[in-house]
Amino acid sequence: MVGNVPIGGDSPITVQSMTNAPAGDLEKTLKQALELQNASCDIVRVGFPSIESTAIIPNLKKELSIPIVADIHFNPKIALRAIELGIDKLRINPGNIGKPEDIKAIAKEAKARRIPIRIGVNSGSLPEDLEKLYPNNIPMALREGALRHVRILEDTGFDDIVIATKSASVIETIEAYRLISGATDYPLHLGVTEAGTLQTGAIRSSVALGILLADGIGDTIRISLCADPIEEIRAGIEILRSLGLRKGGVRVIACPTCARMGIDVQKIANEVEMRVMGIKKEMTVAIMGCVVNGPGEAKHADIGIAGSGDGKGILFVKGEKNRIINENEMISVLIMEIENLLSILA
Repeated sequence: MVGNVPIGGDSPITVQSMTNAPAGDLEKTLKQALELQNASCDIVRVGFPSIESTAIIPNLKKELSIPIVADIHFNPKIALRAIELGIDKLRINPGNIGKPEDIKAIAKEAKARRIPIRIGVNSGSLPEDLEKLYPNNIPMALREGALRHVRILEDTGFDDIVIATKSASVIETIEAYRLISGATDYPLHLGVTEAGTLQTGAIRSSVALGILLADGIGDTIRISLCADPIEEIRAGIEILRSLGLRKGGVRVIACPTCARMGIDVQKIANEVEMRVMGIKKEMTVAIMGCVVNGPGEAKHADIGIAGSGDGKGILFVKGEKNRIINENEMISVLIMEIENLLSILA
């Protein structure tokens, strides 16, 4: 349990992200964390590089309804302070946290308060001896590195553990998680580390995580993007929904556009998708550009528009033609019809 959110077993797969506001800045961190929460983020991670920066934890806990993970490295005192202030989960690497007695102290306090610890390795921070031992087999080095951290915690009597074995390579990530999945029953946190910018990072992550999740591997995910953290949540949720692993939310479908396009499908679809991102109810909205496939696709959606030419389109509601609307009112009409349908479903 991470706060009130379960990870592992038959629990729903959770989507995480991390704030990137300046460490210890309550106003900016809280604003970003609330935006992530409103975008359906399940768990938020916050970096705490100093003891002073942990002072914001109680206020974050007070304002947020989702659990908070403290990301901590090197200094055991920061981890102990975060535990004392009520953090929901720790992300540490026992191998870089300090002396055995420091690790034991953290494990003891975390166990007493039922705070799980997420450990892991990535391809950019492998122990030197494992790099030498497996020079041409990064996935095996990742597996062994993670298990080494697990043993350190288990030796203290602590086993409330989540594991990550990330690589910047899609192929290495897939193989590393397959290896660690076969070696342990601990829950796994999936991700491609340093995946890249919004488009390329989302594609790389989708390939790696889609394959693993389809094989039944993975319990919680983060799409690590060089982009607004909100985009990580959008990508993560869409991966889960595409695999049938998450229900709910508004699914916006849109045609790829062509020369027949009678309306600006791209603009309308992007705007609608942004404005419905936090809705929990399950619904399909179709935005189609012309009359070839448009009416048929829009008919199968809960709400849809099919461009009919000259900057106009046909509005469909629950499969029935509703009315002709002008392009300049399509976004507002779609949002209004979504809200109307939500009120009926409430």
